[in-house]
Amino acid sequence: MRFDKYQGLGNDFVMVDAQAAQIADFARAARAVCDRRFGVGADGLVLLWKQGNGVKMRIFNSDGSEAEMCGNASRCVPLFARERGWLSGSKLTLNTLAGPIVTEITDEKNNWVCVDMGAPRLTRGQIPMRGPAEEKAVDVSLQAAGQTWQGTAVSMGNPHFVIFVPDVESLDLAFIGPQIETHENFPQKTNVEFVQKLDGQTLRMRVWERGAGITKACGTGSCAALTAAALTGRTGRQAHIILDGGILQVQWREDGHLFMTGPAQKVFTGEYLEKV
Repeated sequence: MRFDKYQGLGNDFVMVDAQAAQIADFARAARAVCDRRFGVGADGLVLLWKQGNGVKMRIFNSDGSEAEMCGNASRCVPLFARERGWLSGSKLTLNTLAGPIVTEITDEKNNWVCVDMGAPRLTRGQIPMRGPAEEKAVDVSLQAAGQTWQGTAVSMGNPHFVIFVPDVESLDLAFIGPQIETHENFPQKTNVEFVQKLDGQTLRMRVWERGAGITKACGTGSCAALTAAALTGRTGRQAHIILDGGILQVQWREDGHLFMTGPAQKVFTGEYLEKV
């Protein structure tokens, strides 16, 4: 199976032209290929099909679970498509389980891509989170890992729980993250963002991703973090999000859509020789 390895702020993906690849079991393939000792190594396997002027995208986490969409992968796909001749111009629509996502290469030289992430979903029924379906979960309490956390639930097509803390560096992410990810309040599990406000336009974020664990960056999580910060009065509607892998620019525009901008990079091309 031929593949390209891409990364967006250290969030890395094995990307495959699914029309050409012979993959019998996507989940099993993701677990094998993403293994960092016995496989290629990645946070996820991204399968792509050319569809007219757009691209169909399916994403499987390193544990084999399927994600509705991924912001960092969405920045990588236009570069993959451009190299294969699937992209004419700078804009590309990605068809995902979370709906269509519009991307645009805004800086050809440095491979910066802007993604229209759509509008955040804020009710418990949309996220999903247990409780009254039409109620928002803004600055609510949750018991996990032996203490009470205050957080805001947001869906960017996938679920997030954003927790503001005084110091993100002091947290034991590997201990706390999985306990919130699998909390009974989240029937489809959740991504977990720990966020520290540095100033009114700058947030520092660390992330525990559902199905992948600790990652260097999370695009949908960065959008969820800005949404939660704006809803709770910590920032305005735009901010720089400082992640372990770099910085993303996120803006919540007046039309309700969140736009995320940042770099992506092709790392290498290879061939996975085991049968998938």
